[in-house]
Amino acid sequence: MTAALLLSGGMDSTALAWLTKPDLAVTIDYGQLAAEAEIRASSEVSRLMGLNHQVIRMRVPELGSGDMAGKSAHADAPASDWWPFRNQLLITVAATAAINHGCDRLLIGTVASDGIHSDGTPAFVQRMNALLICQEGGLSLHAPAIEWTTAELVRRSEVPQPILAWSHSCHKANTPCCSCRGCNKHLEVLSELGMT
Repeated sequence: MTAALLLSGGMDSTALAWLTKPDLAVTIDYGQLAAEAEIRASSEVSRLMGLNHQVIRMRVPELGSGDMAGKSAHADAPASDWWPFRNQLLITVAATAAINHGCDRLLIGTVASDGIHSDGTPAFVQRMNALLICQEGGLSLHAPAIEWTTAELVRRSEVPQPILAWSHSCHKANTPCCSCRGCNKHLEVLSELGMT
């Protein structure tokens, strides 16, 4: 069995990369404001870990909303960082890359706190898995850390601090803004882990 990982370069996917050692890491520039920092972080993590890394650029910023797109949040947004159907889009694109590289599993770094969004829930992962399985290629979707907090994932993965230090969590910029939900989560997790 071979696995691909959707690697955003954030803490969750970086720790999951260390835990699972995937055969392929996929990073996607979909027009998010922090795309270059995410690519830089995921590229360096992949290099340090010796992972096969593919960057896909399919910029669609006009489809975005909220912090990640530098726009007002959509009326249906549960939080300021909501981008409509983002995880569904990213999983579909990463699944295509995974199939093309001969992988039979796609891993995503969804954690328990992602449940604030519908596309971060176990029900969503189950439905996306069913959708992938019903198509040609035999690919399945897995969220190994979906019941863990980010701090639990980092602890369980035992990812070295020099690797984790490359992670980029800001939703608004290529340099941490220290005020968005991503930056706040990053700082809270570091504090919980005693790394600040």
